[in-house]
Amino acid sequence: MDYKRIRQSFKDAYKGVKYVYKNEQNFRVQFFISVLVLALMFFLNLSKGEIIVILFLVLLVLILELLNSAIEKFLDVIKPRMDLQVALVKDIMAAMVLLASTAALLIGLVVFLPHVIDLFRV
Repeated sequence: MDYKRIRQSFKDAYKGVKYVYKNEQNFRVQFFISVLVLALMFFLNLSKGEIIVILFLVLLVLILELLNSAIEKFLDVIKPRMDLQVALVKDIMAAMVLLASTAALLIGLVVFLPHVIDLFRV
């Protein structure tokens, strides 16, 4: 096993995340929300199943946001001037992230709401 190559792969992946975090406002917003959700997840007494669902959704949204950014960057390289087809692909990618984020929000409410209500029960 080539540990130098593995270490370099992790460094390259970190550079990619760092680049997207620095240059993409939507990723920063999603990341901030993810940190809040994870903090809430550890604060509340969630079951293992609920934790798995929340972790999956948080990672899904962040991964889709990274994929969206990568494809947008690729399209900007191969087609620097705005093209209707490129714009359509970008819109579809944004819709994908929006749909996943909406699903994560709704499922998150189903998971978190009963626990939050229990906190305020007298």
